[in-house]
Amino acid sequence: MDKVYSNKKNCSGCSACYNACHTKAINMKPDEEGFLYPTIDQRLCIDCHKCINICPLVCSGNYKETTVPEFLVAKHKSEEVLMKSTSGGAFTALSDAILREGGVVYGVDYDDEFHVLHKRAETFEDRNRMRISKYVQSNISNIFQQIKKDLINKRKVLFTGTPCQTAGLRGYMGNSPLTENLYVCDVICHSIPSPLVWEDYKKLLQKEHGGKLTSIQFRSKIIDWSRENSNKTFLFTTSNSEDIHNDDRFYKLFFGKKTIMRPSCEQCRFTDIHRASDITIADYWGIEKYAPEWMDKRGVSVVLINTKKGAELFKECSEELKYEKRPKEESLTEQQRLSEPIKFPESRKKFWEDYRKYGFQYIIEQLTK
Repeated sequence: MDKVYSNKKNCSGCSACYNACHTKAINMKPDEEGFLYPTIDQRLCIDCHKCINICPLVCSGNYKETTVPEFLVAKHKSEEVLMKSTSGGAFTALSDAILREGGVVYGVDYDDEFHVLHKRAETFEDRNRMRISKYVQSNISNIFQQIKKDLINKRKVLFTGTPCQTAGLRGYMGNSPLTENLYVCDVICHSIPSPLVWEDYKKLLQKEHGGKLTSIQFRSKIIDWSRENSNKTFLFTTSNSEDIHNDDRFYKLFFGKKTIMRPSCEQCRFTDIHRASDITIADYWGIEKYAPEWMDKRGVSVVLINTKKGAELFKECSEELKYEKRPKEESLTEQQRLSEPIKFPESRKKFWEDYRKYGFQYIIEQLTK
């Protein structure tokens, strides 16, 4: 086999193929935009086609549920949890239920250099690092293999990720009876920014401030939670100062222009209410219009219960949450990625041409003109 995918719009970088290849013929390598794609070592490939057979973008139905989910508004009862969460603390409640039973939680964290990657957590402390949203595509690496080992050892597992990542995990696990103890949670994803741009952006911040990054936080709640405010803060600190900095260029670069998203996002198969997960979580945008009594400047979550297992997990953590059922039309109106994928601007091609020709500094200068 030459390729797992026919073109780049048909690969989400979920790494299911990489994890499933028994001969280790597949490696995930970045392209010129920094996104990971599978490459095949022909010397090791035995043409078993397992990589293609499990691919969520090839599989009929994309491993999605066919039933209509139940829509809930929810927020954690703890003010501390709310303030340390991106939305209403639903992830903390769900993962608490798994950890209390001796289970394992998989979510997105940073390494020491602030690369964005999936990690494994057995403690509440390690899980807490997974709370805040990270707006860069995470590196899955061999996480699916680790999940399978935990399931073989009869551990309950909660995996959280983007819809394409959760579909990739479902494809990797297949119909294995091990999935009885696997709970899958996705987010309503608006598209995935480039890891290459993230790396160059970090270097720029360190150059401008003369020190190494020591902390970062997307969407801090120093400004009240709301659709208008939530994307205005990108906080960071550096090694040479105790000052907390806020850079308003982040949102313009990573989301405002829509030029650095993964090619597959433009034809995403997961932008509807039929999810490849047991539970879906996100911000409950518009709650102040539909149910003003639920509006909370500390954050509010929308929760989609997609499966019976999802309902069981939610019941296990429901004592930690305030919640009620809501009409699905509210979220369908406010969450565009529940009905259609992102549309790239015509300027995307020129953006990357300029990036390669002139470099990141030029891009930033154009952004701030």
